[in-house]
Formats: sequence, C-alpha cells, structure tokens
Amino acid sequence: MTNYLVVTAMGADRPGIVSNLARLASDCDCDIVDSRMALFGNEFTLIMMVSGSWAAITKIETSLPALSMELELLTVMKRTSKHHMPQNYISRIEVTFHGQDQRGTMTQITQFLAARSLDLAAVRSHAEEDDQGHSIQTVVLAINIPEKVVLETLEHSIHQLAQDMSLDCSIKRMQGIAAP
Repeated sequence: MTNYLVVTAMGADRPGIVSNLARLASDCDCDIVDSRMALFGNEFTLIMMVSGSWAAITKIETSLPALSMELELLTVMKRTSKHHMPQNYISRIEVTFHGQDQRGTMTQITQFLAARSLDLAAVRSHAEEDDQGHSIQTVVLAINIPEKVVLETLEHSIHQLAQDMSLDCSIKRMQGIAAP
C-alpha cells in the first residue's frame, strides 16, 4: 500500500536546498509526486508530497529533522492520503484578476467563492510596482465547477465582482479537471 507525506519547508534562500531535499526523498525510497516552490522576500518555501511504503515514509519522517537543522529550515510534515476529486465537478475555469493593489482583494474573492460553495483548486497572487510606482496585483484562481452551477451565470457574476472591485478580469475554460 502506498503512503503519502506532505512536507513544508521554509528558510533563507540559497543554492542546493531543493537538491538536498530531493536526495533525501530518493535516499529514503520515496517518490516526489507533487511539489511547489516559491520565494517570498528572501525566504525559500517548498511544499511537496512524497509517496512510498510505510517504512519509506517513516524513514523520511525520522531523517528530515536532522537535514532541516543542517540546512537551517523550518519544516512541518503530515501524513495524508491520495486526493480523490469528487465526481460532481463538470469543469474547471481559470480566473485572472488584475489591477491596482488594494487591501481586502483576496478576502472579497474568497468570500464570493465560499458563498457559492465553489472548490478553489489553486491560487497564485503577486503584486509588483509599475513604471509609475503604483502597486499592481495579479490573482490567478483555478476553480472546480460543480454540475449544479450554470457556468455562464457564474462567469457573469465573476465579471461583476471584478467590476465592483475596479479590477480587470479574464476567464479561461479549462479542459477536464486535472490537477493544476
């Protein structure tokens, strides 16, 4: 039986961190089945899911703390199971909001989704300064659409939300609902 472990690691960015973590997974007879990396300020962050036998997962759980100390990383681990997508999702859309950075954008967007019981599959958010020194934000969401939702009505509501927040919005219909 395959077992799964989610590992989150954070620390000062420097070369070799990913290599060391990948080598640990390999040395413990685990496979990296999914991973995401990002830099926030000067901090490197990684989330990865590894799979392996019960013994392999136990081995990485006991080996990671020593490597974390050596690499000066803050790590958290949690056993999990393989994610199974509910069958009632008929499609996925990718929604991009873009415009002047404003406090509360993520709160308004996520409240909008929660009020409609929509499944948020992935989120990317980034803010940077434009040539005039204004902070511009981009928020990209992958949303799983349940069969009970009328897609055209939802798209209209999303565009209205963007207009109310003075943001540009684009919606792209995705093929299937595979993981992002």
